[in-house]
Amino acid sequence: MHGPASSGWLLVALCAATGAYCLLRMRSDVEEQRRAAGGEALMGFGMAAMAVPAAVFTPPAWAWPACAAVFGAAGLRTLWAARGGRHHLHHLVGTGAMVHMSLVMAGSPVHGHGHGGSGVPLLTGALLLYFAGYVLLAGARLVPVPAVVAGGAAGGWGDRPELARACRLSMGIAMVAMLATM
Repeated sequence: MHGPASSGWLLVALCAATGAYCLLRMRSDVEEQRRAAGGEALMGFGMAAMAVPAAVFTPPAWAWPACAAVFGAAGLRTLWAARGGRHHLHHLVGTGAMVHMSLVMAGSPVHGHGHGGSGVPLLTGALLLYFAGYVLLAGARLVPVPAVVAGGAAGGWGDRPELARACRLSMGIAMVAMLATM
């Protein structure tokens, strides 16, 4: 990512923590939650890797096309899952955004900007608007849910819906930040 190193490290920390929590969510007893958490963990760790400041680590030339291939494959899996419900479409947009960012990073110099000073490219701008809207909507929907489930016992960390929503919100905020710095 281009931009100050301090904001890059904050994004790395946010995305890595989100990815780690999503791995914890994969321990859920509900299969759909496990699948969603796996995709979100991939997204969180992928975003963390992309956010590492270029001054600290410059990945080899093959890394960005490899990231594009990984997220392209994840997008195909998400497209297949979208047959069963619309809620998968957001993940499809997210994987598409990761492919786009990987390809832009593959074609940009280390210290330059991907758009050459000509303004925000159309696809980047559209993705930026989508994720900004998603963040606003997800933030409005983030209402505390009681931690006590039926029977009076607290649910496991993988089954806390309010934490899953906060996880998705933080990844949306990170996506806005990453797209804005392209």
